[in-house]
Amino acid sequence: MLNLHYEEVWLLVQIKSYQVEYIHGWWLRANQSNGKAILYLHGNGINIGANITHASRFYQLRFSVLLIDYRGYGRSQGRFPNEKRVCEDAAIAWNYLVQQLKIALSQIFIYSLSLGGAIAIYLAIKQPNAAGLIVESSFTSIQQVVAHRNIFRMLPVDLILTQRFNSIQKVPQLKMPVLFIHGVSDITIPAFMSEELYTTAPEPKKLLLVPDAGHNNVAEVASVEYLQAVAAVSGRG
Repeated sequence: MLNLHYEEVWLLVQIKSYQVEYIHGWWLRANQSNGKAILYLHGNGINIGANITHASRFYQLRFSVLLIDYRGYGRSQGRFPNEKRVCEDAAIAWNYLVQQLKIALSQIFIYSLSLGGAIAIYLAIKQPNAAGLIVESSFTSIQQVVAHRNIFRMLPVDLILTQRFNSIQKVPQLKMPVLFIHGVSDITIPAFMSEELYTTAPEPKKLLLVPDAGHNNVAEVASVEYLQAVAAVSGRG
C-alpha cells in the first residue's frame, strides 16, 4: 500500500439494541504530533482501496488521514447504502476522530470526492467548527445530474428519485473555508455544478477549475497547483 503505515479501524454502528454493524476504515497517522487530520469521504462505486493513492497526497502534506468505506462498500457491513446511512457513517467517523483519537475540531478538514461531496457538505453543516472543507468533482443535486444527462427523460424524475443529495440547498449554511475543485473535461459530473456550488457558498471560498482534467484525474493533471490549493485552504500554504 505505497509503503504507507496504516492502522485498520472498525467503527461500531448500533442498529438496534441487539444488532450492530461495522464501518471499515484505514487511519494514516502523520509522523508529527498535534498535526491536522483529514476525514476522507470517497465517491460512489469505489472503496478506500481505490483511493489510497490520492489519500497519500494529503499524507505527504503532513496530514493524518482517516478513510472509511460507507456501509455496503468494501469490507464495511450493512445493506446497499442510502442517503441517510452514508451521512450517519460520516458522522460516526467524525466522532471517532474527536472522541477516540482526541483531535480538536479546529484541526479536522473534510475532504470529499464526487458523491462524497454531498455527504461532506451535510457533515460540514452539522460540524461548523471544522477547520475546512474540500469538495472535488461533485454535483449540485442528484436531480440535476439526472436532468443534465437525460436519464429517465420520459419519466417523472421528481417522483422516482428518493436519494436527493441536494447540496445546492445546503451550501449557503457553510461556516468554514471551502475549496471546490473540478476538471473542466469531466463528462460524469459537469464542472458548471462546482461553479454553481461555489457561487452559492459563503466566503471564505475558492474554486479551482482544471483544464483537460476529467472526473478522477484532477490531482494528476493539476499536480503542483492542486497541492498548492489544498495547502492554502488548510493554512499550510
